[in-house]
Amino acid sequence: MHNFKKLKIWMESMVLVSESYKITRTFPEFEKFGLASQMNRSAISIPSNIAEGSSKSTNKHFKIYLENSLGSAFEWETQLIIAYQEGYLKEEQFTELEQKIKQLQKMISSFRSNLSN
Repeated sequence: MHNFKKLKIWMESMVLVSESYKITRTFPEFEKFGLASQMNRSAISIPSNIAEGSSKSTNKHFKIYLENSLGSAFEWETQLIIAYQEGYLKEEQFTELEQKIKQLQKMISSFRSNLSN
């Protein structure tokens, strides 16, 4: 078992959750239950799966949750692209957040690969 609060991937994904809430607050009101809600749920899913997986008794089981976390990270990236295409984000915001999510995806993938079975 791992202490999820000490995992860099969990800490970085918690930062992303805050970023997601920050940007979605600026979306149009009609997106409140649409894209904004979906982005925040995807963002929350990333550290939540890391935390839940860390409680599993084997690394094999933990890897499944890391895979789910990675899937949510790719989902969030897609939603970020949609938000940018819809004009909800400035190019600078988009570029910064895209770099952050890509880095987080690499970190999760690397952590997952380095776990022993």
